Amino acid sequence: MHDSALIEAARDFSRFYTNFLGVLNKAYLDTPFTLTDARVLFEIGSHDGISAVTLARDLHLDPAYLSRILKRFRADGLIETQADPADLRSQIIKVTAKGHQQFQELGRRSNAQIAERFDVLALGEPQRVVNAMQTIRSLLDPNGRPNPAIIRAQRPGDIGWIVQSQGKAYAEEYGWDMRFEGLVAEVAGRFLANFDPEMEYCWIAERDGINVGSVLVTNGGDGIAKLRLLYVDKAARGLGLGKMLVDECIRFAKAKGYRQLSLWTNGVLEAARGIYVKAGFRLVSEERHKMFGPEENGQTWVLDL
Repeated sequence: MHDSALIEAARDFSRFYTNFLGVLNKAYLDTPFTLTDARVLFEIGSHDGISAVTLARDLHLDPAYLSRILKRFRADGLIETQADPADLRSQIIKVTAKGHQQFQELGRRSNAQIAERFDVLALGEPQRVVNAMQTIRSLLDPNGRPNPAIIRAQRPGDIGWIVQSQGKAYAEEYGWDMRFEGLVAEVAGRFLANFDPEMEYCWIAERDGINVGSVLVTNGGDGIAKLRLLYVDKAARGLGLGKMLVDECIRFAKAKGYRQLSLWTNGVLEAARGIYVKAGFRLVSEERHKMFGPEENGQTWVLDL
């Protein structure tokens, strides 16, 4: 038996969220469409031709109900249909130019509705909302698959995220104290204050609009580049992001004419060390330290370019 309080809490959230999105309104997003109408048009507009059978299956709609919606769309000039060569009982449906325009307008209004809700939240809270949504989907959708991550250049606010995320993550996972966060802040602040766009770079790994990884290359002088602050969030580990970020650093350092890429890490960070070994880095020195509380084995690695 499931806890009745949990079930009631889930139902309460469902009622709140349907009201939040206005899905019970007859005029969804102040348009002539119901929510079901808009969902059907969205699916058609998102494909370069889709069958009525596929629509009914994916949207869990009664075929007769869907047929009435499609008949109305056709009469309004929003869609055009042709026989499905794979199943003559079905049809291939595409949006017309008018339908595409309406599809775009629905997307614009939906984005504006969510943006308006996010505008009243404090800094960082929209990200918390999206994180919670992703958690719900990953737990309740058995067929859900995470979207692939992208590697991009830094944007305003990313360096602050690097300091916050690494300070928190290493404290939780390894018991490192605030001195480590201070070191990250020092490295990151120096990177911003002295940033040389010709010889230095910051990469951010992002998935579904959420930062999940980062790395910097800084100019160490004398032809040596430094790989700094490699990090992958625990929610995104196992996707190969650490290797992707290190590969970007190596390509950049070579392209800029550096003769060597150097980094400092700690022996306890086994996953990162494995990436460095596979990339061809060699260990040149080690030293025991208690810079962040627990005793660690600091290591310097270099890659000749």
